[in-house]
Amino acid sequence: MKATALSLSALMASIILLITGNAFLTTLLGLRLSIEGFNATVIGWTLVFYSIGFVGGTLYASRIITRVGHIRAFAVFAAVLAAAILIHPMSVETWLWGGLRALAGFVMAGLMIVMESWFSSRADNTNRASLFAVYQVVFFLSTAAGQVLIRIGDPADFIPFSLAAILVVLAVAPLSMTRHASPTIEHGQRMTIRQLFQTSPVGTLGALVAGLLISAFYTMGPVYADRINLDVTQISNFMASAIVAAMILAWPIGRLCDRYDRYRVILAAAATAALCSLAAALIGSFNMVLLILAVGLYMGISATLYPIAVAITNDLMDTHEITSASTALLLSYGIGGCIGPIISSLFMQVLGPGGLFVSNALILGALIAFIFAGSRQARSPAKQHETFYTTMPEAALGLEELDPRNADFGHAHGEKQDFSDLDESIGTDIDEEMRATDA
Repeated sequence: MKATALSLSALMASIILLITGNAFLTTLLGLRLSIEGFNATVIGWTLVFYSIGFVGGTLYASRIITRVGHIRAFAVFAAVLAAAILIHPMSVETWLWGGLRALAGFVMAGLMIVMESWFSSRADNTNRASLFAVYQVVFFLSTAAGQVLIRIGDPADFIPFSLAAILVVLAVAPLSMTRHASPTIEHGQRMTIRQLFQTSPVGTLGALVAGLLISAFYTMGPVYADRINLDVTQISNFMASAIVAAMILAWPIGRLCDRYDRYRVILAAAATAALCSLAAALIGSFNMVLLILAVGLYMGISATLYPIAVAITNDLMDTHEITSASTALLLSYGIGGCIGPIISSLFMQVLGPGGLFVSNALILGALIAFIFAGSRQARSPAKQHETFYTTMPEAALGLEELDPRNADFGHAHGEKQDFSDLDESIGTDIDEEMRATDA
């Protein structure tokens, strides 16, 4: 495990730099548009294009990676993302920013696929659960670090955008210097959302709602904070509290999910998140400590809806279906991410800043009603549950095989995967990969 961790140190450095820069940019853009005086609806429609591009990237970016190789694809995607970041402050036009966000979403999906497929290729059946956990912690901490960086510089200035671009460019260096062989991308049979819904309606809708809530908060949260007159430091704390809470609450909710009926757990989680969301809407700027507490609990619990949805779905799947089901769940989450900012921005336009949390509470209420009235699927008793693993969908594009629930991680018949060929290629020069891809 220690040797594997050391061999992944360069890759982890790239992940930290990239996720920190992208999380920083996401918060920065919403805050900048709010400072420029755009109304909530316009901001929501502008920034939602990132989710649209991200969904497109999950479907098509792997073709580019397969064609030119991992290292070249990573360099190209990072260069495009850095350029898009630097164009933003040149002209604050919503049509331009919408296009840039779609482009950024597409290339970010490609970057995640490169890094995560590389990450999963270094795991075997003896360490994949540990590596999966390490990856999730790194992802959470990097996202939280991005929120802290909002304190550096004036959001109306060019400097924060330059910092975000610098982080993205620096992410290229560690991965480009690695001498490990590139992984391969496996293209398995896809499962449609319709097929997924027929088998696991609660899992499908749970993933959709998770996408709605998380995308709405990350996109419109900075706008909400600015509209209730929080300063930059308070906005940083406001956003970071949500990510930290998600990391803290993941383990206890996961334990509950393994021990008790998962449908009851997701009902309790949705109900608690709805109450916390309404509390946040009522508190506003009245008490900063109470607001951060309510928002932290709301987002921390909301972030667990996706892994609970994954767990519910995997309970109903054969082992060979888990990878395709995970991909369909990600697509459902992505569709929710495209809708969330639009709904929340409309509520904010009508009800004021608190409309963000009112809309989210109503969405959670709809999920609760669906589980009560619409679900007729068979339930697995707790003792038959697959083990619960916390995951954020943005951090799972290339990790379906690394997910410890996937029995197809090894060979087709459950044999332990042999990665000795990767160890023997440590001394291979990167140029050999480039010549191979040219050929």
